[in-house]
Amino acid sequence: MAEESVDRKSTYKKLGARHKARRRAVDLLFEAEARDVDAADLVQERVELSVGDQQIAPVHAYTRTLVEGVADDLDRVDGTIESYLKDWELSRLPAVDRAILRVAVWELLYANDVPPVVAVDEAVELAKELSTDDSPSFVNGVLGQVVLVAAQVRAAAAATRRPEPDA
Repeated sequence: MAEESVDRKSTYKKLGARHKARRRAVDLLFEAEARDVDAADLVQERVELSVGDQQIAPVHAYTRTLVEGVADDLDRVDGTIESYLKDWELSRLPAVDRAILRVAVWELLYANDVPPVVAVDEAVELAKELSTDDSPSFVNGVLGQVVLVAAQVRAAAAATRRPEPDA
């Protein structure tokens, strides 16, 4: 009975709107890299295609937030990932693992409404769904290191952020 409860909980989680949004963000980041196009432009193209076309799935607002966030902060996100890769280069990772790590690191550094444990857990789940057998533990290991510094990075970014002018 307890095992059945765990299975239902896992299935529910996989069907959650944010999980689907993360998965679509990973798909779009993967596609943008494969096609060598800007990820923010690609997500905007998909938003425009889905408007008025019932056959094309609409782009979830959180998917757009993730893809645009990663695109805007790509250098910092990639730099953070690279600083925790041991004996690896970011360019040598499977493209799907790069996309998963980018989404998770962006959430860890910039998404104030996502607890770090959720960002890591979701990334590990996506790695289980989309990548190799070794990827979940690899993703977990890298993100486990990022979690240790994420709060400090957020605080530093907030301290250096210019206040927005009153509108």
